[in-house]
Amino acid sequence: MILSVGEALIDMLPRTTAEGEAAFAPYAGGAVMNTAIALARLGSPSSFLTGLSSDLMGDVLRATLAASKVDLSHAVVSDRPTTLAFVTLRDGHATYAFYDENTAGRMMTPGDMPALPASLRAYFTGGIWLAVEPCGTALESLMAREAASRVTMVDPNVRPGFVTDRAAYIARIDRMIGMADIVKLSDEDAAWLYGRTDPQALLAKGPKVVLITEGAKGATAHTARGPVFVAAPTVKVVDTVGAGDTFNAGFLAALDRAGLLAKAAVADLSDAALRDALTLGARAAAVTCSRAGANPPWAHEV
Repeated sequence: MILSVGEALIDMLPRTTAEGEAAFAPYAGGAVMNTAIALARLGSPSSFLTGLSSDLMGDVLRATLAASKVDLSHAVVSDRPTTLAFVTLRDGHATYAFYDENTAGRMMTPGDMPALPASLRAYFTGGIWLAVEPCGTALESLMAREAASRVTMVDPNVRPGFVTDRAAYIARIDRMIGMADIVKLSDEDAAWLYGRTDPQALLAKGPKVVLITEGAKGATAHTARGPVFVAAPTVKVVDTVGAGDTFNAGFLAALDRAGLLAKAAVADLSDAALRDALTLGARAAAVTCSRAGANPPWAHEV
């Protein structure tokens, strides 16, 4: 089973009413939740550790996760409210305004982090909660505890509007990159964090695989042996909400299918294995881009 650790929230997506008025419609989302759902839909047993509210929106999140058969046995439940993210689309690209103060997820602490069973073979984390407290410390402490015993992947999924202390945030990302086996960054995130895209510098921090995504161009896996590139499929883009999250799931699901979710295997992935994983990630992300909202594909769709 693969455990995803991070945010679950409600995306408020822009819509137009029958009367022509601007409106927002609620959809379950959050980068790490999207990855957990995509993993399950692609056929990999998926568990999700997040802060879940007992409120109405929390019920929406639980129902959405259950519909894709995501395990919630590790979730932290409270009566705090659910995080909301109002989405604005410009040329198909999403920007976000978050309402996250004192929410069920943001207020998770290191003491809330549960013991994890050995059956969880891989661990994925990232997202907006790395930028805020106390949940940022909770997620980092859990990764520090678990990284030595299972495959770990991190995607910072930078949202600059969430970052109030840039230096502290980048220091946390650097520490977590150093603990990870696999790191994924979009070219935009790499530029925001480090001023440029330098996979070799990232590899020098400790991970065995660095994935750089470049939107419609495609994605490259970098290892000590060199780069492996896969072009993105051409699709009619409705929006890009959840595309990167789905890519992460596709990459991990491909390794899972190939029996490569072990630390020794990830440390020595062949170019063919990397190409297969990049291909599934790119194809799954393309399907997500072809429909509204974060709606990852099922295995039969890719």
